[in-house]
Amino acid sequence: MSEDNHNHTLIRETFLPYGQQWIDDEDIAEVVGVLKGEFITQGPKITEFEQKVASYVGAKYAVAFCNGTAALHGACFAAGIKPGDEVITTPITFIASSNCVLYEGGTPVFVDINPDTYNIDPDQITASITDRTKAIIAVDFTGQPVEMDRIQMIARDHGLITIQDAAHSLGALYGGRKVGTLADMTMFSFHPVKHITTGEGGVIVTDNEEYYEKLLLFRSHGMTKDPDKMINNDGPWYYEMHELGYNYRMTDLQAALGCSQMHKLDGFVKRRQEIAQQYSEAFLKFEGLVIPKQHQEAESSWHLYMLRWQPENFTVDRKVIFEALRAENIGVHVHYIPVYLQPYYQQLGYEKGLCPQAEQYYNTAITLPLFPRMTDQDVIDVIQAVQRVYERFQLL
Repeated sequence: MSEDNHNHTLIRETFLPYGQQWIDDEDIAEVVGVLKGEFITQGPKITEFEQKVASYVGAKYAVAFCNGTAALHGACFAAGIKPGDEVITTPITFIASSNCVLYEGGTPVFVDINPDTYNIDPDQITASITDRTKAIIAVDFTGQPVEMDRIQMIARDHGLITIQDAAHSLGALYGGRKVGTLADMTMFSFHPVKHITTGEGGVIVTDNEEYYEKLLLFRSHGMTKDPDKMINNDGPWYYEMHELGYNYRMTDLQAALGCSQMHKLDGFVKRRQEIAQQYSEAFLKFEGLVIPKQHQEAESSWHLYMLRWQPENFTVDRKVIFEALRAENIGVHVHYIPVYLQPYYQQLGYEKGLCPQAEQYYNTAITLPLFPRMTDQDVIDVIQAVQRVYERFQLL
């Protein structure tokens, strides 16, 4: 810490990112062990990692992919999404949640968010269902699980497949159950800012054997070496391609890191929850700041902490506030630009104004740093920086 003599406030000397991995010597040793071993890809560590994830969430099957986007693509393939099919999802998410539908030729249908949870609003899903709707991709934004019980009821009533994009919510609970068995298929991401990391990586968990088999095919060129599944068999060298799949495989290096990180997951989630609680307690008294609201059935694993700045309470707009926090060396961010506002989606015919609550949310939200390796002083630095910026721009 150093004193800024210009304004007599304490400013961090180093930049604090909004998210960051935590790798220790145990993790490094696991990866080195694979490097010294026989397999660095397509080996036994993949299965070990898949079993750890499936066991943790209580699912029968897990299929690891090279990243979360590839995993979502696999889920859309397994769900049978084809040209002409519609898939309902939320605009407040990373672009992968709907891009995966486009990859299979389907059409994303964006449904507005609940203004309290920022997740897709179940009350608005039914009105968007047509005879072309095939699936719902529900996203656990910030780590707070969606209202999957209600969404599953809607899906059952209309014969739809549910895919839970749980990139943000590994370790979260809904109705006392771990996220991972609430939908037909669930995706977890292992990007460095997520709850655990494999560098890049993703997984689909499911209890459905048919989906499991399709996912295995899809991630490896649509190819099988299983004699029982072959149409022909010319000999022990033989393999067959049954689908147009992709090379979406995870390496054993990634899986080894994931296996090691899984042992730390609960501790990581607990620390995230502690930091989020400190933030909420600190900001609750600030008029014009809106802290995240939690659904009564949900226990978030807190991938992100969103603080909303109500424009009528400040003399400047969100961009100025954002830049002021960055000037304090606090690595704030904004998650997310509504997907349909992206130029590519605009070219497809999606228009501004489609989801008013999502756009209102986007215009006021700022993401605060939140990751397990943050020290108590880091948390204090964030709170104090927010307070300084708040007081500088508050409309008195």
